[in-house]
Amino acid sequence: MPEKSPFQIDIPATDVLSYLFPPGTTPSDKPIWIDAVETEHSLSPRQLLQWAKRLGLGLHGLGLQEGDVVMVYSHNHIFVPVAYLGISGSGFIFSGTNPAYTIDETVFQIQNTGCKAILVEPSLLSTVLKASTKTSFPQDKIYLFSDKSAQTTNGIRDWRTLVGSVEAAEKWQRKRLSKEQSQSTVAALNYSSGTTGLPKGVMISHQNVIANVEQSIYMRDLEQPYHPSNRPEERWLGFLPLYHAYGQLWSIVAACRLLTPCFFMRQFSYTKFLEHIQNHKVTHIQTAPPVLVMLAKRPETSKYDLSSLKNILCGAAPLSKELQNDVSDRFKLKVVQTWGMTEVTCSSLHVPGGLDDRSGSVGYIDPNAMMKLIDEDGKEVGIGERGEVHVKGPNVCLGYWRNEKATRETFDEDGFLRTGDVAIRDHKGWYWIVDRKKELIKVSGFQVAPAELEALLLEHDHVADAAVVALQFEHEELPRAYCVIKDEHNGKSTEWDIERWMAARVAKHKHLSGGVVFIPEVPKSPSGKIQRKVLRDWATRDAKNHKPKARL
Repeated sequence: MPEKSPFQIDIPATDVLSYLFPPGTTPSDKPIWIDAVETEHSLSPRQLLQWAKRLGLGLHGLGLQEGDVVMVYSHNHIFVPVAYLGISGSGFIFSGTNPAYTIDETVFQIQNTGCKAILVEPSLLSTVLKASTKTSFPQDKIYLFSDKSAQTTNGIRDWRTLVGSVEAAEKWQRKRLSKEQSQSTVAALNYSSGTTGLPKGVMISHQNVIANVEQSIYMRDLEQPYHPSNRPEERWLGFLPLYHAYGQLWSIVAACRLLTPCFFMRQFSYTKFLEHIQNHKVTHIQTAPPVLVMLAKRPETSKYDLSSLKNILCGAAPLSKELQNDVSDRFKLKVVQTWGMTEVTCSSLHVPGGLDDRSGSVGYIDPNAMMKLIDEDGKEVGIGERGEVHVKGPNVCLGYWRNEKATRETFDEDGFLRTGDVAIRDHKGWYWIVDRKKELIKVSGFQVAPAELEALLLEHDHVADAAVVALQFEHEELPRAYCVIKDEHNGKSTEWDIERWMAARVAKHKHLSGGVVFIPEVPKSPSGKIQRKVLRDWATRDAKNHKPKARL
């Protein structure tokens, strides 16, 4: 029998904007989204709501229809929450794009989303214009998107020329979603590799967002010395990218729900990260294991006063209990783990926020959700036995955008999401992630799809066949390619040549930082499927002797 969460909560059944700004209430004037460098540059919920309405009016004025996708291609800044809530709150779908994407990666997302408008940070305009030319995307539907006014560039105007007036925004009555509409209406399209294959758009409904925020807040308040009604003032650091589910949930929606000031970093720099924690007296951060590795091992850490930090929530990739406890002890704070994936909006398991857990667990099932662990034969396993996590709950996505086949393959016959992560649980209902069944590689908390890199490698004139797998180390994974070179091109390319060729075509987290190895043949089954287990065995062997090159 699937295990139900020991916790049940009431989850509002409406749209995201009405959830954050209930009709009849007055939005707060407290600065919530704050530029970490220019702290006087900020937005309150009242200001955000006005801008969100104005953006929604402008998009309607462009002729967009409900359910159309708007792509946002930007680093973090205080107006990204305006885009997220203005787009989704006006009946459209927000889709963030990694600002490190190359032209071809951007082309893929434009084509796959079928987006009807693009908001792009001025420094990234060149990539979007080249991608729009390749896709015949209309340039009059591209707008410069910055937190400050931007001059028209190459005929592309500032997004402020698009928005409705303040007066019109004050009069505009947004359409509220019913319970059924909240469950079926897509708010965000976040890209994931799922368990296999190429990146896919994950359809996150309004109810998914609201449910996961409520679940996450409930779990972080458990076992605390305070009651939620008198929660001490917190300060967060918004360095998680806002095109990613993790950043959206905490730095945009949860920050607004809890009225917690969040200081936004445009891009991550470790010394700036430390400086902002010190200067802004940040109390809580949400992060991934690579940042904990830096906190534990980088010499710069000791130069800054991080005593304001009280709690670190760590997710997005596996975290060893040794590293967790090292950071907890060194900084005299609590490191609590969470587990999730894009397909569950953000998370589905949490260690209660007030506990000082030292076991490496990812905690209890989130409220209103349920899980089962399934073995290789498709049977549920018992206490202490390994099984793939299958999860069901109000935070689980609707499926994959324009990909019914992948959706069918990802959900089982009972409607549970097959996650590809392998776990064990104990008699108290605590879970530990112990392995990964799925193919994807986690690099600094981001997903890398082997199939995507393999397809690109096959475009190289000298490559006859290729397979990509993770080199696994204690706190990181590195993509590694095993390539077969065409007979006629033997000796004309080196492994380093292939690695550099790839680096010019993909975002940094997709670089073949685990190296390239030439092999005579890719191991495949009689049906032609790559034998991933053989590759993993090779990678385990190779990881022992891997010496990373200077990065590209």
